[in-house]
Amino acid sequence: MAGLLWALLGMMAGAFVAIQAPINADLARGLGSTLAAAAISFLSGALVLGLLTFVIGRMQGVVIGWREPEPWLFVAGGLLGAVYVTTNIMLIPRIGAAALIAFLITGQLIAGMVVDRIGFLGVAVREITLGRFAGACLLLVGAVMVRYL
Repeated sequence: MAGLLWALLGMMAGAFVAIQAPINADLARGLGSTLAAAAISFLSGALVLGLLTFVIGRMQGVVIGWREPEPWLFVAGGLLGAVYVTTNIMLIPRIGAAALIAFLITGQLIAGMVVDRIGFLGVAVREITLGRFAGACLLLVGAVMVRYL
């Protein structure tokens, strides 16, 4: 049952990406700036997450270990997220939501397979089997079909 819940949560997060992209693109149109829209998206998200961190942390008695992570970890995720959101804002009016999501998922799957294969940052190592490789190729073909056919 828990596995189904996690799968549904993942699908919900994916749906949010499909919904977030046109919202941010419309914001960029209104503002006249892709970068401003991405910045506002991150700022609003940071404010909400900061508030939740404070409130839930207080309720649970959690103390944030600010000195524990390597310094680069404080920047890397946000930088990658900024590129991701800005790219979404730029691409959705040009290629559409379905094609954007198809290419995003394809890129995520291929990168995920590499992350699994090398065990990046402690991720459990998983081999790139023939089935996984074939699945990634099929997803890439599907993404191209969604965009061009």
